[in-house]
Amino acid sequence: MIFLRSLLFLLWFAAVTILLGTLALPLLLGPRQAALWLSRNWARATLWGLKLFAGIDARVTGNVPKAPVLVAAKHMSAWDTLAIHLALGDPGIVLKRSLLWIPFFGWYVGKTSAIPIDRGAGASALRAMARAAQKVLAEGRPVVIFPEGTRKKPGAPPDYKPGVAGLYGQLGVPCVPVALNSGRYWQGFWKRPGTITLAFLEPIPPGLKRAEFMAILEERIETATAALL
Repeated sequence: MIFLRSLLFLLWFAAVTILLGTLALPLLLGPRQAALWLSRNWARATLWGLKLFAGIDARVTGNVPKAPVLVAAKHMSAWDTLAIHLALGDPGIVLKRSLLWIPFFGWYVGKTSAIPIDRGAGASALRAMARAAQKVLAEGRPVVIFPEGTRKKPGAPPDYKPGVAGLYGQLGVPCVPVALNSGRYWQGFWKRPGTITLAFLEPIPPGLKRAEFMAILEERIETATAALL
């Protein structure tokens, strides 16, 4: 049954992505808001199909930030990007530059919300990321970063990268940690029925020293994630 439900969702996801992505290609030539409208409706359609075919629902807890802040989230599956994007409205999301090459997904996320980073560029990559993030904040939008830099399996040892501390130090805004448990239900191809929780945690005020900030961030995210799992 899980195989069948997972397969049905995969077919739904492919159909929605190809259909909407193809029909809306002209939006890539227009203003960002037009492509944003398409990307948000694509995300809604994807999550609707996830609930219908795979039996995966979701809930959001905590105070969803409305101000321009830095949001640092746990990352376990592709669900995370979709759900956080919808929850925050119009965030700028830090992601690997190579993801922009993915057909449809990369094209639209590059147009609407990407803060691309080239991990091989060292300090210059951090400076470019900070400049792009500052522009997003100036527009009144939040910035999202996945501080471990990649998806982690549930229960895997944490591996927080220093980029989040560098961004926090340069932006001078509160950081909102986010915990989630999507990896229990979205495991690659396999989709297992249940309710994913996306939890916005207590904000970390700006101005802390790097080591103190990293310790608080990891403790809050990992403790809340472990509770959800």
